[in-house]
Amino acid sequence: MPGGGDPAAAGPGHGDRAAPLGLGSRRGARERALELLYESELKQLGLGELLAELPVEPLEYARELVEGVEEHQVRVDELISKHAIGWSLGRMPVVDRALLRLATFELLFRPDVPTAAVISEAVDLAKSYSTDESGGFVNGVLAAVAREARPGG
Repeated sequence: MPGGGDPAAAGPGHGDRAAPLGLGSRRGARERALELLYESELKQLGLGELLAELPVEPLEYARELVEGVEEHQVRVDELISKHAIGWSLGRMPVVDRALLRLATFELLFRPDVPTAAVISEAVDLAKSYSTDESGGFVNGVLAAVAREARPGG
C-alpha cells in the first residue's frame, strides 16, 4: 500500500490478502456482505442502489445479509448501541460498525446459524480488516447482543 500503511486500514477487499478459500461458503458471503456495507457507507449509497449497480450478482447469502441489515437497520442499530458501552455508532470504525450490523442481524433473524459461528466469524473478520483492538471490541459487543437476542442460546 502506498505510504507503507496497513492494507487492512483500506477496508475489506483491499490490500495484499489472498482471496478467501471457499467463496461459496457462508464465510465468503459474510466477507462479501462486509465489503458491500463498507462500500455503501463510503459512497453514501443505499444498499438497494448499490446492489442494483453491481456488474456481478453477489452470493445469495451475501445478498440476504445486506438486504436484512437494510430492512432491520433500526432494530439492529438500537441493539448495538445498547451494548456498545461508551461508543456511539458514528464513532466506531466503519468496518466494525458494518461487522456488528451483519452479525447482529444474523443473531436476531437467522436462528439457523449457531451463535458461536456468528461471533467467531465476525471476530475473525474484524481481526483481518480493522484495528488491533477491533477483535476484542466486536467480541464483547456481540456476546452482549447474543445474550439478549438469543437468551439461553
